[in-house]
Amino acid sequence: MPPLLPTVPQPVPGPQLGLPALPTAPAAPRLTPPAGEGPARIAILLPLSGPEQATGRSLLDAALLALFDVGGERITLLPQDTQGTADGARAAAAQALQMGAQLILGPVFSAEVSAVADSARARDVSVVAFSTDASVAGNGVYLLAFMPQQQVERVVGYAISRGLRQFAALAPQTPYGVTVVESLRSVSERFGGTVARTEFYTADAQELMDPVRRLADYQSRHDRLLSRRRQLEALPDDATARRDLAALAGLDTFGPAPFQAVLLPEGGAELRQVAPLLPFFDVDPAQVKFLGTGLWDDPNLGQEPALVGGWFAAPPPDNLAAFSERFNGVFGYRPQRIATLAYDAVALAAALARSGPDFSREAITTPSGFAGTDGIFRFLPSGIADRGLAVLEVQAKGDKVIDPAPTTFQQATN
Repeated sequence: MPPLLPTVPQPVPGPQLGLPALPTAPAAPRLTPPAGEGPARIAILLPLSGPEQATGRSLLDAALLALFDVGGERITLLPQDTQGTADGARAAAAQALQMGAQLILGPVFSAEVSAVADSARARDVSVVAFSTDASVAGNGVYLLAFMPQQQVERVVGYAISRGLRQFAALAPQTPYGVTVVESLRSVSERFGGTVARTEFYTADAQELMDPVRRLADYQSRHDRLLSRRRQLEALPDDATARRDLAALAGLDTFGPAPFQAVLLPEGGAELRQVAPLLPFFDVDPAQVKFLGTGLWDDPNLGQEPALVGGWFAAPPPDNLAAFSERFNGVFGYRPQRIATLAYDAVALAAALARSGPDFSREAITTPSGFAGTDGIFRFLPSGIADRGLAVLEVQAKGDKVIDPAPTTFQQATN
């Protein structure tokens, strides 16, 4: 059974798995040894040129950091440029396999993963890729990325455990948005909840208003307010009616929103544009819990008042903060969020190289899993990474963990 991967130091109780001190710059990839000799050969396929080269650079630098931290003399890293295209990935994989790669890390995008898969399978070489498209996983292809389905299950399951049962979703009309809404329906049904309403919107800001208005049932609630006012106004001599009428002053709707929680699978500037529209149409964040996915993993979200108090699922944050600081100290810039995947992928390769090396499917899918920068993970038979996620609450001065991530998969299933 492969041992757990080393993790970055973190301020939590219990034994720590420390890393060596960082150099002023990471070591460059070593030259390839003669065939059949030396350390295991690990290819990493990244978009090192083209429109996504900034992503590729961040991933490669993270991989080099892991190579220094935990690679030791056990592995040789073979970076290959995919140019961010399927054809580029296919050529990069062919080159890596010709160089004797025993394991392929990456590529990033689903079309690239599909282009690489067949040639890797023909050589019985496993692929640990960074795509979030579950359709490309399986039969020797493993996805280390954060899967939206698991994030939905974690945060919705937590919400249901806190007594919330009626859900809604306001999602972008994208494959990601559709996947999240389908996951919400599945998870709600399994855990005893219901999905009361769903609305999709396009990227056109002017078309956002109508979906939000429909989701909030604004017109019906507004009409109920007008009707209620007329009823009370017909009783001018009733003190209770006058008091109730005064209480309705300044309101736009009458009655609560038709759900207890709303899932917003959006991030960045788009989320900041969507979220304030809900209270504008009388969906009160004090009465309706706003829920998010890993796209909410942004320390600046608390600047949007509508999102304060919202919940989302994400990896435990302490390790990420430590990783980002160390990365910045070495390379002089902040890594992209995806960079931890490359670090953990190289650390995984190093762990598997300790015995044998053993890059077999049995070793990769060991049930006990591994512990990485983003917490515990293990690969399911489907090729998807099962992760231990925390639930965080958005606060004005930063996110707060309100339900910690499990530290073992036995704990996660109890």
